[in-house]
Amino acid sequence: MERNIFSKLEARSVIRLIMVKSTQRLMSTFMRIFICAAFLITTVAITGRAQDTDFEPLYTAEDFTEEDLFTNNIEGPAFDKEGRLYVVNFQKDGTIGLVKPDGKVQLFLTLPDGSTANSIQFDSKGDMFLADFKGHNVLKVDMKTKKVSVYVHNDRFNQPNDICINRKDQIFASDPNWKESTGQLWRIDRGGKATLLAEKLGTTNGIELSPDEKILYVNESIQRKIWAFDVDANGDLSNKRVFAEFPDFGLDGMKCDKQGNLYAARWGKGTIVILSPKGEVIREVTLKGKSCSNLVFGGLSGKLVFVTLQDRKGMEIFRSEVAGKGYQ
Repeated sequence: MERNIFSKLEARSVIRLIMVKSTQRLMSTFMRIFICAAFLITTVAITGRAQDTDFEPLYTAEDFTEEDLFTNNIEGPAFDKEGRLYVVNFQKDGTIGLVKPDGKVQLFLTLPDGSTANSIQFDSKGDMFLADFKGHNVLKVDMKTKKVSVYVHNDRFNQPNDICINRKDQIFASDPNWKESTGQLWRIDRGGKATLLAEKLGTTNGIELSPDEKILYVNESIQRKIWAFDVDANGDLSNKRVFAEFPDFGLDGMKCDKQGNLYAARWGKGTIVILSPKGEVIREVTLKGKSCSNLVFGGLSGKLVFVTLQDRKGMEIFRSEVAGKGYQ
């Protein structure tokens, strides 16, 4: 769960008020009390760049960052436990950018030579995991030391593309072969053991678990289909079925809201399509850019949707009426 980011300016205002109204003798005690209160108030009031209600009307996209900050491989937005937003390929491929609440971006780390990430996820301990499509790995980042290590490499990997993670810290990875327009699905258990779950698929790309983690969704970019699989207690898949399909454009990253609706990036069309748990189209959110690659929920109540755009090399944002999964 993302935590809120407080406003330093509001905290400083409270401090100045205390200094004026408090006596010299009581200042040290009361200042601690009111500073803590100010931090709590502003923490509750603000997450990210603004409150959810600052984005009106619903489902209307606006700029979050400037254009041309990332490469055309911008992807994989994800929040850590402290509410910090990370996005891959800032300024050049093979990097991770830290996106500030005001949309400004700074370099977080550079990956080892030969690695380029396409997706970010965090486990229950707060470690960062990256789908390294260039190095054919899943990487692990120690967030305290920024040490990057290979969590798993398998000679049968094509190009790990997108990942999602369950409450048991099992990672599910899409693994497309773009040249052959085929793909695979993998599960990576704690410790880095990779198990092939499905093969002979189309170009597997976006991947996401339902809120109860009993359904795994994966799309095929070229074939323009979204598949659903049942997931058992061990993380094995069964009952493959078509969840939705489209006549045009591509498919990319996907995320679920807490009601089980699936939000999928329609790459090339420039929309986020919202599908009910039955696979019915609820609405499509039109973006400014066309090459939308992925999305993530955030904000005070989890109703802000942050979208990466490869043609604009930056991010847009819109507000949903339903919070992302994991929010109360």
